[in-house]
Amino acid sequence: MNLRFRGRLARALATLAAPFATLFVPLPAPAAPPSATPAASAAPRVADCPPVAQAPTSEQVQAAVQAARDRGFLWRISKDGRNSYLYGTIHVGKLDWAFPGPQVREALMGAQALALELDLTDPKTLDELSRSTAGDARFQLPPAMQQRLARQAEAACLGLELLSGQHPVMQAITLTVLSARREGFDPAYAQELVLGGFARAAAKPIVALESAVQQAALLVPGDAKQAVAMAEQALSQLERGASRTALVRVARAWEQGDLDVLSRYEQWCECIETDDDRAFLRRVNDERNGPMAERIDALHSGGKTVFAAVGSLHMTGPLGLPHLMEKRGYSVQRVSFAPAAKQD
Repeated sequence: MNLRFRGRLARALATLAAPFATLFVPLPAPAAPPSATPAASAAPRVADCPPVAQAPTSEQVQAAVQAARDRGFLWRISKDGRNSYLYGTIHVGKLDWAFPGPQVREALMGAQALALELDLTDPKTLDELSRSTAGDARFQLPPAMQQRLARQAEAACLGLELLSGQHPVMQAITLTVLSARREGFDPAYAQELVLGGFARAAAKPIVALESAVQQAALLVPGDAKQAVAMAEQALSQLERGASRTALVRVARAWEQGDLDVLSRYEQWCECIETDDDRAFLRRVNDERNGPMAERIDALHSGGKTVFAAVGSLHMTGPLGLPHLMEKRGYSVQRVSFAPAAKQD
């Protein structure tokens, strides 16, 4: 690897830290819970807090670059004599995963644009997302649920007041993602941030396949009854550890490139219990794939080869992006990676 590209990698890693802090507010030390919360207990000891991603040293960066290997799910999609790519991402990760392996790197750097669900390295996008998921003074969780939410914030070593600008449903989603830190996976190393950082370091255009308003509308219901139901489910899954277990299983499937496990997500995630749950999963996953496929096709057909990186679940099933691109006349081929070790 030449020194110029290695320098780009280091700059890209630095780029991803700022947007993550804006979205999730990770803290290196526990924060006392808000005094106004009657059910809050004493603040957790530092020893009880999950590890938080720290800025890597130059030695760690160099070691990670040299050890970088391919992970995840990559497809080459070809049409009109040009190759574009689909890449299934994951929303948590580790430092070792923050550097793409040789085949992913070659595909990314060879494409003329990076397409992401949202460009989380763009301050304007972050501001729009923050405003779109902000709390509404007219909506409050029932007191008992608010206390449960405060306890989960305490367990994550966050004072709930640090999330108070978010809608309560978004607070629960944030705490769900942060729960993976106790298993060694941190959203600071989410692939969207990593890839966006690399693209910016390489002066490569980044295209958003969706808008922050669209994503916020999916995550934060306007109906108060639906919002309470979503918060209840998220809290219940956090309290029994189901969401953390599912996140870890998704992370391991991504690390191993095990598309079969990921395709059976609905069977083992412990998150699909009712018809409403199934409808919600279709809404946040399958129903978004058609518009994203159309956008990717428009970019490619317009003469711009693209590396389209979206959540890995969007790659699964008959309505997954690989199948939809095939229906649009693309030759679709999964790129094989070297077998991964069981543990990093």
